[in-house]
Amino acid sequence: MIEWREEGALLRVRRHGEGSAIIEVFTRSHGLHAGVVRGGGSRRIAPLLQPGAQLDLTWKARLGEHLGNFTFEPLRSRAAQVMEDRLALAGLNAVAALLVTVLPERDPHPPLYDRTMALLDLLGETEIWPLAYLRWELALLEEMGFALDLTSCAVTGATEGLDLVSPKSGRAVSREGAGEWASKLLPLPPVLRGEGEAEAADIVAALRTTGWFIEHRLVPGSGDRPLPPARARLIEAIQRIGGPLPGPRFPATTAATE
Repeated sequence: MIEWREEGALLRVRRHGEGSAIIEVFTRSHGLHAGVVRGGGSRRIAPLLQPGAQLDLTWKARLGEHLGNFTFEPLRSRAAQVMEDRLALAGLNAVAALLVTVLPERDPHPPLYDRTMALLDLLGETEIWPLAYLRWELALLEEMGFALDLTSCAVTGATEGLDLVSPKSGRAVSREGAGEWASKLLPLPPVLRGEGEAEAADIVAALRTTGWFIEHRLVPGSGDRPLPPARARLIEAIQRIGGPLPGPRFPATTAATE
């Protein structure tokens, strides 16, 4: 019998048989991991299995390649942060859907786990959450091998006047360096480099650029899966906020690693 115990966040729940459930969790040492919860569909247990919940998990299986069974103790529910907050609910759904879509199963990503838990702990803090989420997407791209280099122009080497991103290399490009190819490049809003005030419209523009790399670089490497619709719903929720979103500024060179 193989067994491990670790804390993790619940990302997705699916019914299994008449009274059980298959859950997918994100843990620090075991990455994205699935297993069966016996009785997970019951009136007693089902309310505890809400996406975003922090659980003390024990996984057991006869062989490592088996789906295995989870038992758990609830540590923290994040339901209160999302029940009456449309942005928080959309954010939680987007984070969970992206992780389930792009993470290789049972492949640990400790830095991303720590960043994800810090982001989930900010749910409900509308003033800073959209910017924190943008930073998280940058971290996700970096962790999965698609880090954006926004420090200097890929063509001229200039460090000023950078307002475009090459969809091919993920590097910043100036208008001068882009020349006649400017229309084929992606926008580089200042907030993506840690410059300027964090306004909702700027964050949405930045998320459209990071979204291109998630859709065309990250998701295709995870199999034949589309970009989760939950991400588009999050962007719509941020658009509805409008106005400035005061929050911490972040250096472009460390935005994905802090």
